[in-house]
Amino acid sequence: MNNPFKNLKSLLRYHELPIRDGEKDHGRPVPPACAPPFTGEKDDKVIFQEAMAGVKPISSRTIIKVNPEAVKNESDIDEDKEGRNCLMRLVRHGEGFDVAGTPEYMEGANYKVHPELIKRLHNGAFSIQAHIDLHGMTVAQAALTFDAFFKRATSTGLRGLLIIHGRGLSSPDKPVLKLKVREWLTYGSWRKWVIAFSSARPCDGGAGATYVLLRKSPATKRDRKKLLKRSNNS
Repeated sequence: MNNPFKNLKSLLRYHELPIRDGEKDHGRPVPPACAPPFTGEKDDKVIFQEAMAGVKPISSRTIIKVNPEAVKNESDIDEDKEGRNCLMRLVRHGEGFDVAGTPEYMEGANYKVHPELIKRLHNGAFSIQAHIDLHGMTVAQAALTFDAFFKRATSTGLRGLLIIHGRGLSSPDKPVLKLKVREWLTYGSWRKWVIAFSSARPCDGGAGATYVLLRKSPATKRDRKKLLKRSNNS
């Protein structure tokens, strides 16, 4: 609050007023020479000088210089940095993501096919010679396209195929086309030509696509019975 008469009492105390005629000097105290009026507050410079009284500067010889880059506290280590780098590589290049480790992965093989061959198929060891995309088709349309595709592939000697069916994320229950493709490859009329199949790598569609490796000639009836028996047991 503004108080313009705050220091009036001290001013009247130390500053002598002229004596009028008929008045007597009652001995007002005379202020000391060069003494400034008391304001009740100290200057910042005075306060600092009082606080620093007796303080001596440190000699430059006793100062130890430390490179901040050479010393890092544990609190300065970003524990999530490596996790963010892995996520960035996954998003940009698909590195570190294994479709085989997800519930969406699917695979199958004919009789006496070594599991290593399925692994190689999934890892892209066989070149893709032809592919079809069943996206947006009904089951009936996809079945006709599938049959025409396999007819052309087997008649021309193609071995490595890619079937794009989608992951079926928009399906209310299960991925319809994806499950149909697995059914056609396992129990359909073209199963005798199939050596093995597996979900594709992320670069080729991941769980939304399937690699198929075909035989040069169809399997015998005896082999097909053993394959059907093994599928029913599993």
